[in-house]
Amino acid sequence: MNIGSFALKNGQLIGSIATLTVDLARLGLRPVESTNEKAPAFEIMALNVARKWVQVGALWEATSNSTGEVFYQGSLDDPSLPEKMAIMVFGDDEDGYRVVWNRPAPMRQNMDGTRQTRRRQRDDSFGEGNATEDGRIAQTDEDFVPEF
Repeated sequence: MNIGSFALKNGQLIGSIATLTVDLARLGLRPVESTNEKAPAFEIMALNVARKWVQVGALWEATSNSTGEVFYQGSLDDPSLPEKMAIMVFGDDEDGYRVVWNRPAPMRQNMDGTRQTRRRQRDDSFGEGNATEDGRIAQTDEDFVPEF
């Protein structure tokens, strides 16, 4: 979903992001100059209500595995937001950039905190039942707690 854009103005990338509950009318992408290969390509700066520029996120350069297109991915974060907003930025200096947001997939965990495997083996058997051979319900020990 497109939620914003950036364009080159007076040598700086200036833009905005707007959703139903977020309205960041004045944003800037400040290039990061670093020799560290893990450093972001840009810091995302926002003009706050006191008209001061504050950092609200960062973008790292990435390349699409399928098309080879270069884009930027990162997130916006601020105490006023309920959670980080993951974004991607596509485009170029000449035509401008569009800001895209996708809802992240929920992470599934087991009770012990380990991640669930992607697919479980499907078991179509019914397992052991609780009926006797003549169809009556077998007596069970109701105080028994099964092990996991």
